[in-house]
Amino acid sequence: MTIDPELTFRICNAVALLAWLALAASPAKARWAPSVWRVTGRILPLLFALVYGALLLSAEPTGGSFNSLAGVQQIFSSPHALTAGWLHYLAFDLFVGAWIAQRADTLQLPHWQVVPILALTFLFGPLGYAAFICLRAVRRPQSLRLHG
Repeated sequence: MTIDPELTFRICNAVALLAWLALAASPAKARWAPSVWRVTGRILPLLFALVYGALLLSAEPTGGSFNSLAGVQQIFSSPHALTAGWLHYLAFDLFVGAWIAQRADTLQLPHWQVVPILALTFLFGPLGYAAFICLRAVRRPQSLRLHG
């Protein structure tokens, strides 16, 4: 069975976008928030991981390597490997976004402060994570700083 990388890319992007919108629309006090966190932080990253593995298995060898930028570029010259790499980003960024939403709830951060960080994580992964760490450091109640 051959996997169409373009179709896989489109479907997974659409699913990821819906997941991010669900995270943004799920303040911690919403009764559905824990279900959204479970789907976006566990189920979808797992599904993306399975598709990722299938894409890697169906990729034609390119002869590239991780020893140089040129070698990595050669690996990603395969549409299957490139789509797999994109799924890697989608899975991990979504996992981190759900983690941020859950931690923000634990820290009792207002949802309006979390939404821009989720958007930043969606668009620029590690920068969103860094922004959350900064917000957490600034907003964390004193009692949690000592014990959490």
